[in-house]
Amino acid sequence: MPTTRKAITFSMPPEMAEQVQQVLKEEGRTMSEFLREAIRLYMQERAWLRQERRQRAEARRNDQE
Repeated sequence: MPTTRKAITFSMPPEMAEQVQQVLKEEGRTMSEFLREAIRLYMQERAWLRQERRQRAEARRNDQE
């Protein structure tokens, strides 16, 4: 089964673009690889933070009982 991709265009400040280009050069990666990893890490952190908030809310409810 062929993999389907969707191209997305976005902008960033020139200073950030320069920093990213430097990382790409140092690591021998493509922009697509870099962005996929950045988004994957963001989504993992977001899921972790949601879980942490749920656990804290549950702990507070248990403390109030």
